[in-house]
Amino acid sequence: MDRLKTTRNVAIVALIAAAVYLLPSGGQAASTFEALLYIGFGVAIGYLGLRFYLENRVALNGLGDRYRGLLYGALAGGVLMWMSRVRMWQTGVGELLWFVLVGGIVYALVVVVRRWRAY
Repeated sequence: MDRLKTTRNVAIVALIAAAVYLLPSGGQAASTFEALLYIGFGVAIGYLGLRFYLENRVALNGLGDRYRGLLYGALAGGVLMWMSRVRMWQTGVGELLWFVLVGGIVYALVVVVRRWRAY
């Protein structure tokens, strides 16, 4: 039974791939679907961040302004470094700077976690 199900799923994926390849505007439809998937993942990550914040609101406020700002800055810096990695890795200096900044972000997160576990 599992083989039949697997074969059916592979056939469905092959059919979709053939449609994208053979239809005149298949590439554009695939790009639109990809954009919708990215939007869905972005919304899901935002929702998970909101849930995490709501569940740990007291602990985050207990960190104090300095460490909370350090945490939020490190998270924003991590997103920025993730988005800029391809462009920064095009030169040697950019790659070195990228690793230095990521190291600083990791250090900031370690400082915040150590402060959080101190209580």
